[in-house]
Amino acid sequence: MTTSFLPYHPDQRFLLPPSPRDWLAEDHLAYFVSDTVDSLDLSAFYERYEGDGRRNQPFDPRMMVKILLYGYATGVFSSRKIARKLQEDVAFRVLAAGNEPAHRTIAEFRQRHLGEFESLFVQVVQMARELGLIKLGTIAVDGSKVKANASRHKAMSYGRMLAEEKRLKREIRAILERANKTDVREDSQFGPDFRGDELPEELARRESRLEKIQAARKRLEARQEEEDRAAGRRKDDDDKPGKVGPKFKRPFGRPTDKAQENFTDPDSRVMKDSKGFEQSYNAQLAVDEEAHLIVAAGVTQQANDKGELQRMVHEVESNTGKLPDQVLADAGYRSEENLRALEAQGIDGYVALGRAKGDAGKLLGDELEATRRMARKLKTKRGRGQYRKRKWIAEPVFGWVKSCLGFRSFSFRGYDKVAGEWSLVSLAVNVRRLSGMVAWA
Repeated sequence: MTTSFLPYHPDQRFLLPPSPRDWLAEDHLAYFVSDTVDSLDLSAFYERYEGDGRRNQPFDPRMMVKILLYGYATGVFSSRKIARKLQEDVAFRVLAAGNEPAHRTIAEFRQRHLGEFESLFVQVVQMARELGLIKLGTIAVDGSKVKANASRHKAMSYGRMLAEEKRLKREIRAILERANKTDVREDSQFGPDFRGDELPEELARRESRLEKIQAARKRLEARQEEEDRAAGRRKDDDDKPGKVGPKFKRPFGRPTDKAQENFTDPDSRVMKDSKGFEQSYNAQLAVDEEAHLIVAAGVTQQANDKGELQRMVHEVESNTGKLPDQVLADAGYRSEENLRALEAQGIDGYVALGRAKGDAGKLLGDELEATRRMARKLKTKRGRGQYRKRKWIAEPVFGWVKSCLGFRSFSFRGYDKVAGEWSLVSLAVNVRRLSGMVAWA
């Protein structure tokens, strides 16, 4: 007996056009993204188009937000790939409702509205809080290095900048001397009215490079001055009469020779991750234990997490209207100032002490009281148990972002744009997480 197959007629035409919605399951993520965006306040996106008198009709921001949010929630970050998905992927086509913006339009919209995505992130956090999904009993704070849209090979150290400046200035002087000699020779040959003032190509190239190096050097020096002032140092400290003790290793505002600046993205920094040194930003997250939702997100240019704990706690309060009862963080956030701040806010903190945990109990002096109290707390059975929760609250979120979604590098350059994109990533992660929670429906 021959096998009977189900009918298959690829050339069969529909008598009536089908609805694309019939091709997606009712619980598909695309519908959840659409319903969520429809419930948010998008007035900030529309304000940019008010009264600009443009002739061409722009694409509806609501539709653009939906396809971008769905793209990030499914690991599609490239504007070109999103534009291709709008032609090939049913879910994208459903969200776009027949619109097919070009990749350049998608890229420009995303770049123009990066700041507004932070507002959407906060709105979703507040919505989840109102629904009782975010309890703020315990949050875990964690950071991870995310590659910048820049190559570390496009960076230069301060010492090399000084050497390159001298070399380029010598070469420019030599070129100008040759040009002057040529002008004198041609004036005598063709007359003084001969126009030979065009800038030699090799001179223009060197002057352009010199300008970039000088600008990068000034940025490094300005940043070093800020750091020196923050450390309590003044410009005239070296020249103070009667100064005792050793002299400073370097003048005020002068970076070390190894300090680097990147020409592609000057706001990024060289940071060490599991694979070595890379041009990066330090992305920060605060995750709620109850729903594993991101309640605060941020980006810092510092490789060290120490200065971010108080900032993230403040962001949690700003986004939700409430301080968490308990905060968990690894040794990167450990400092006496941070521990005292948690105590002052009435927060039950569990911050690892790292290498200091063995001798923290022996530390003397009132300036380390909070550190000693934390050391005693972490030695208890309850303290160890509370701190261990950090590994399955915050760390899996970064693993999901990098390994499942595949977000390992920022698309934009500059701190403000990078921070905006990180808000979009965090928003997408939360929406994806919420779509699978029965309590949301």
